[in-house]
Amino acid sequence: MLGVRARSQDRVRPRWYLTPVPGRNLGRVSDPAPSAEDANDRHLEPGTRVEVQNSFDEAWSKGFVVIEYTEAGYRLARRSDNQELPAVVAPDAVRRERKNSMWWI
Repeated sequence: MLGVRARSQDRVRPRWYLTPVPGRNLGRVSDPAPSAEDANDRHLEPGTRVEVQNSFDEAWSKGFVVIEYTEAGYRLARRSDNQELPAVVAPDAVRRERKNSMWWI
């Protein structure tokens, strides 16, 4: 369909737009930021269901499980076929899988 513009929420935002500025309140309510000690000591355990961030559009994809944490990052496997991913994934591109919120039901 010609002449249809993408809605603002459909546009992909650049990485710098999503990066918080130190000392600036973005108005979001979130968990307190972990200290440097906590960040170094806290790793996801093997068997934890996780989401992986897509480097193309910054979206999060479900369906992965942690095999092992190494100095380079996480070794992951797909849950669908238990196939190990060929690359180690950086810790900042992995997060614990979030449950779907169906508050309206």
